Amino acid sequence: MFQDDGRFGLLGKPRRCWAPVGVRPVVGARLVRKFSYAFAAVCPHDGVMDSLVLPWVNAQTMSLFLSTLVLLPPYSPEINPSEYIWKALREDCVGNTVFANLEAADKALCAGLRSLESSPKRMQSLCGFNWIISIRLNAK
Repeated sequence: MFQDDGRFGLLGKPRRCWAPVGVRPVVGARLVRKFSYAFAAVCPHDGVMDSLVLPWVNAQTMSLFLSTLVLLPPYSPEINPSEYIWKALREDCVGNTVFANLEAADKALCAGLRSLESSPKRMQSLCGFNWIISIRLNAK
């Protein structure tokens, strides 16, 4: 499994969205710095994913995932399959949404994570890519 963590909160970041030709979309934003942290571990081979949302990140919370990980080179997020989880969550679940409070943001985040966890085929499609195969072939 591959693990990563992401920060989600009330400090909104406008994202691209569709609008009719000639209409400029109006997207709300909020400048409140309150965050929650999501941890996720994914196996691109079978699409199995586990996640946890907590109000902080520290050594104890991070160690919850350390026993199931494949180690990757440092400073290489582009090859970590779990990075794609955060992109999907930001696009599909929290993008362009102004939440009333952190609890509402956490509900949307948890719903998005549950949706991803319940769809192994989508996780395989989202996180599985050919570099894993090439690493295995080169190791032989």
